[in-house]
Amino acid sequence: MRSRAELLLLLLLAGCGVAGRDQSAGTRVATRPAVAEPVKVGDPYMVRGIAYHPADVRDYDEVGWASWYGEEAKGNRTSNGERFDPDAISAAHTTLPMPSYVEVTALETGRTILVRINDRGPFSRRKLIDLSRGAARQLGIEGHGNAAVRVRRVDPTAGEQRTLTRGGKVDERPRIAPEQLAMLRRRLAARPDRALAPVGEGAPAVIRSGFQRAFVQVGAFASRANAERLAASLGGLASAAGGYWRVRLGPYDPTAARRSLADVVAKGYRDAAIVGEAIN
Repeated sequence: MRSRAELLLLLLLAGCGVAGRDQSAGTRVATRPAVAEPVKVGDPYMVRGIAYHPADVRDYDEVGWASWYGEEAKGNRTSNGERFDPDAISAAHTTLPMPSYVEVTALETGRTILVRINDRGPFSRRKLIDLSRGAARQLGIEGHGNAAVRVRRVDPTAGEQRTLTRGGKVDERPRIAPEQLAMLRRRLAARPDRALAPVGEGAPAVIRSGFQRAFVQVGAFASRANAERLAASLGGLASAAGGYWRVRLGPYDPTAARRSLADVVAKGYRDAAIVGEAIN
């Protein structure tokens, strides 16, 4: 049997083992800027003929265009296996690890928020990041189809990481100074793909005269289940194409295709486009 002194020593050691915890919540108090959370980088993949190479780039800092998505994807599995919550402060990126954390700055206003990357996308050369509806709302761009942004990878505190992982939001970062904001806008204007900026996106597409029937392609997905679910909701068809699943509506004549495209864009599918097929 242990002596009273031995028992006292064991109790003291046990007390040391819980030091640094919030006794009321039973969770560790943040003392380091990182959380031990499984991180997935992923293998190279291809969508719509474009190859993507995920990488753990610690100093990632880019400017480009952001879009956002909401109810149409609610409950779907994200690329790291979570359920998509449109009101969480999250985003999709084609190459950054999942999860990773970025500061997103609206180049129109200088507002900056912290966002958690937990999905892949947007699969469009015109887009840099796809924000959740909650992130778009916090950034102040919910009323825009697209917005010019800066995306910079950061290492937030453990508390901030936990908040975002649980679906909450953290306070906005300080606004970017006007001179730095002007520099970021010049960076965007100097990009070689600046002509691809999605200004006026969703306008009726022009069908080349050689095509006699047209389809509205709503999007392409790595998940067959997600593609088939969307196709069923829109009355379209999901089909395999080069390692991904595309969702198309049609076929239509050119006038009907333009009407269908306008309807699809109005529902939030801003990357939809008219594609044509020749009839042999």
